Amino acid sequence: MTSKASTIDPISASVIQGALQSIAVEMGYKLMRMSYSSIIRESEDFGAALTDAQGRQIAESMQSTPLQSGPIAGYVQNVLETLAARGDTVNPGDVILHNDPYGGASHGPDFAFLVPVFRQEKLVGFAATTAHHLDVGAQTPGSAGIVEAIDVYAEGLQFKAIKVRDRGVDNAAVWQILKDNVRAPKLVVGDMEAQIAACEIGAERFGALIDEHGQDRVEAAVDALMDHSEAMMRQAIAALPDGVYKAETKLDGFLDDPERRHYTLAVTLTVKGDEIHVDLTGTSPQCDDRPINMPYVGTTDIAIWLTLRSVLLDSAVHGIIPQNSGLTRPITIFAPKGTLANPNFPAPVIARFTGGNGLADTVMKALAQCAPEQVSAGIGNLKVIAFSGLTSGEHWVHMEIFEGAYGGRFGMDGMDAVDTLYANTRNNPIEDIESHLPLRVTRYELNEGVTGPGKWRGGFGSIRGFEFLADGGGSVEGEGHEFRPWGFAGGGQGGTASLTSISPDGKETSLPSKVPYRAAKKGETFVATGPAGGGYGNPFERDPEAVLDDVLDGLLSADQARADYGVVIARGAVDAPATAAARKGAA
Repeated sequence: MTSKASTIDPISASVIQGALQSIAVEMGYKLMRMSYSSIIRESEDFGAALTDAQGRQIAESMQSTPLQSGPIAGYVQNVLETLAARGDTVNPGDVILHNDPYGGASHGPDFAFLVPVFRQEKLVGFAATTAHHLDVGAQTPGSAGIVEAIDVYAEGLQFKAIKVRDRGVDNAAVWQILKDNVRAPKLVVGDMEAQIAACEIGAERFGALIDEHGQDRVEAAVDALMDHSEAMMRQAIAALPDGVYKAETKLDGFLDDPERRHYTLAVTLTVKGDEIHVDLTGTSPQCDDRPINMPYVGTTDIAIWLTLRSVLLDSAVHGIIPQNSGLTRPITIFAPKGTLANPNFPAPVIARFTGGNGLADTVMKALAQCAPEQVSAGIGNLKVIAFSGLTSGEHWVHMEIFEGAYGGRFGMDGMDAVDTLYANTRNNPIEDIESHLPLRVTRYELNEGVTGPGKWRGGFGSIRGFEFLADGGGSVEGEGHEFRPWGFAGGGQGGTASLTSISPDGKETSLPSKVPYRAAKKGETFVATGPAGGGYGNPFERDPEAVLDDVLDGLLSADQARADYGVVIARGAVDAPATAAARKGAA
């Protein structure tokens, strides 16, 4: 499409951009308020966005997770390709369902609904929502931790550009297939209906905006905004020194399986002028029959784009940069086919979540070599547990995302017990969990004493315990049990994660980071200990008063303060002469 950016003034473009952004944000909030499940309502594991007719992303709901909003352009583009291959078209009154893991969705539980926007019988764009659904008919309950899946068919139902409403007429058969093949149909279908309603709101608002300003002016504003975002990204890249920067990360894989453990993610960044090329050569070959693989579209590309955008265009420095497809124009990616980062169909992919977060961390590790004051040290990766059971013949399903932690960064300690990088979801309030589910939260606290020491220390992980109040089960996908988050510029490594099952009689069993469905008796407890972020800078340069604060807060012991930071604490205060001597002696 020829750019119309030059035909609109900056003020008008900004006004239209603000309106588009407001529409996407409204879609997101409406979806949250209408949804049934806590994974959308509380964790915000959803996306909402507007695209143009080609599928270029125009605006997204910034309160959602990048892993959901970011892939929407890929969803729309694959839907258009799939319909064209069938000889079908998009029509007014259509509602399109899509969750193809190799067609933008990144994994099967993330369902998108698209509502097209027409003006004068011309397709002008889409309003789209995505959300993680708590059961998709996979081999075991829940939609996380399906870690024994041998291919995508074992991961649940697949809908590839299916019209659940065709020219305004509902397709009842599709809805019946869904209801008959998921374990919690009221929950899942209720969330899907909320997605459609949010799309309809977005489509109505988008159409009204076009009516107000005119189609040509809105298209000109969109082109101008994409050009602006592109220019901002190019300017940020141009500020980096040209060069080639490499990093690697090790993944647990399946620690209880000698043939499927310890995978490598490799990143080579080439900065040249105002462009970056990202090469993933050296990444491990795909795992043919376990779902640690990451689809290129929707996971690999989003992990890379999100990290580059977050580091190079930090909103704390640059303010709000319009989120649209213009940001990605200066970035090219090569992911060798048949690797973890670009698997061949039908390799399973449902557990791509933590691997993708590890890829984002690896990109940041490479960036640290050319933008050292803009990155954090190594992040502590996440863990997802799907809890499930039967009550009076009906399934209940709950997905809990267990936090990681950020590494320290220049001038700041790492954030404690938060979701990291492209995940960006929220925790579920204990009150919400215990009021809806046969689960009791027995522990929720920081993992004190475990963090990456540094001039700016890494964040602390959390310890969370969940007790089954009735027989049920759980499945787990996670990372970081084997390899510690990286320290930077003299900082120490962070701490690893762990998972323990405690039986009703008190027997403890250590579990790996990926656990297939495992039955649990009433009274059994899962205790997840989160990882700690890496440290940034020499720990012996940390402000002694900051070390004292951590000791007084119970986060570190006095012995740790002396061993890790050379800070001597006596009678609740820093002993300055002894500290100076300890640091001098260790120099």
